[in-house]
Amino acid sequence: MALLLPTIFPTNLIKQVCRLLLASTLAYCSATAADSPLTESQPTSTAATIALSSNCPPSFMLSDNNQCQLRNLYQLYNSLGDHGIGGLKTALPAHRDGFSPQQIDLGRLLFFDPLLSADKSVSCASCHNPGQGFSDGLGRSIGIFGQRGTRSAPSLWNSAFIKDFFWDARAQTLEQQALSPLFSPQEMGNNPSQLLSSLQAVAAYPKLFKQAFPDSSDLSLDQIATALAAFQSSLISLNSRYDQYAHGYAEALNQQEIEGLNIFRSFVARCSQCHMPPLFTNQQIAVIGTPEPEGMPRDIGAEKTFGSVKLKGGFKVPSLRNIAETAPYMHSGRFETLREVAAFYSGGRGHAVPEGEDLLLHWHISEPNLTAYELDRLVDFMGTLSDSSLLPRTPKSVPSGLHILSEQKISEKIISNKSISENNHDKS
Repeated sequence: MALLLPTIFPTNLIKQVCRLLLASTLAYCSATAADSPLTESQPTSTAATIALSSNCPPSFMLSDNNQCQLRNLYQLYNSLGDHGIGGLKTALPAHRDGFSPQQIDLGRLLFFDPLLSADKSVSCASCHNPGQGFSDGLGRSIGIFGQRGTRSAPSLWNSAFIKDFFWDARAQTLEQQALSPLFSPQEMGNNPSQLLSSLQAVAAYPKLFKQAFPDSSDLSLDQIATALAAFQSSLISLNSRYDQYAHGYAEALNQQEIEGLNIFRSFVARCSQCHMPPLFTNQQIAVIGTPEPEGMPRDIGAEKTFGSVKLKGGFKVPSLRNIAETAPYMHSGRFETLREVAAFYSGGRGHAVPEGEDLLLHWHISEPNLTAYELDRLVDFMGTLSDSSLLPRTPKSVPSGLHILSEQKISEKIISNKSISENNHDKS
């Protein structure tokens, strides 16, 4: 992991952060037994030999009580109201950490294991593909039996800093977010009884859960939720070229990208009013009047979550980190490119809302009337927010012995599902 450090910090603070980051990176790079003992042809019983990692992922430091504590350069800054709101040198909002290395590693195995779905056909990684910004490249994700949902799969990068989850903000913890797709009929279609039975029937899983939760006697839903939350909290992306620029390395961005940053932060474009650095979201709900794909009714979004008609068509403001990797965009994949998204915001307040439809648009939505050159520079800048340098390892095998979808297989599945779902949509 390359770190480009500014010279403005006290030397002792720089040394402390670098030492912690380097130590965690070296520990994580050592091979763990969880990646080696199984191959697809081996019987599931041999999975009982798996030992979970005792090392924290990169950017985390192992404490004396076996907890992984997050460390990053943004912790050297102050923050307005502890919300991560401000300019370049601003602290991130509060985050989740404190999980054990074993809980994180167990969550990693569960995340890639199709055993968690009712028909053992999809895993969490099917919709949150590490190679696609932890999204899936679809405007509307595909669940078991080829069912097409109504919304896209949000990226999971930097989930540790997010306070509400799903597009409609209906979950307030990582644990709630982790369990919901497992039991959704349109997603993984499982139920608590079958999920627990499936895991207990695999020889390795009760032993692995005991490693991750040594003080508990029985495998439980709470443990599944904790392990998945632990893994998602470890998905840290804070070393983009923008981050290097923010920490003081001026050459990290070229002139056009700096122009894009200045437009992004200007009171004319007002992008940073909602996509506030350094997380690039204010974590609020916004009604912006994004059009639905042709033939789809208006998704009421957060109106259902909060029981407020004022939030009809309102959705969470997503983080823009790694945004260049997660096309298509908006809650239902309405726009294929970032250029289209930028042009939509420049089109004027409510320009895409059908006549006669009543939406209480967010007050930040204005009419910036940006030029084509300015729109291009915004796209240039958003490309600097990409960083997958700490991408977690995809396990070579999982305890169930089921086939893990490779990057190629996931891409083929996406193409196939796109074709099937489009044909079904045409017929309907």
